Amino acid sequence: MKNILEHINKAFDHRVRLGIMSALIVNKSFDFNTLKELLGVSDGNLASHIKALKKMEYIHISKQFINKKPNTKYTISKKGKLAFEKHVEALGKLINAS
Repeated sequence: MKNILEHINKAFDHRVRLGIMSALIVNKSFDFNTLKELLGVSDGNLASHIKALKKMEYIHISKQFINKKPNTKYTISKKGKLAFEKHVEALGKLINAS
């Protein structure tokens, strides 16, 4: 059991971070507003969780202008994908061990 718990990633404890990673692992990318609407969070709340995931190098951020408007897109990094897959696998093992 302890071995399983070692792979539970504290970075994904919060529902917003879990939601961001879940959305990005099954989609190529999302922009800020789409993620905000999908998760039902405020600008500041999403920004703080994005910042934390970026700091851990779990996501990539790209900024561009579309029709003279700023657009920020998020994609999952290889490191983030691996960490999230290990987390989900550990959760599955924990559930099946019960």
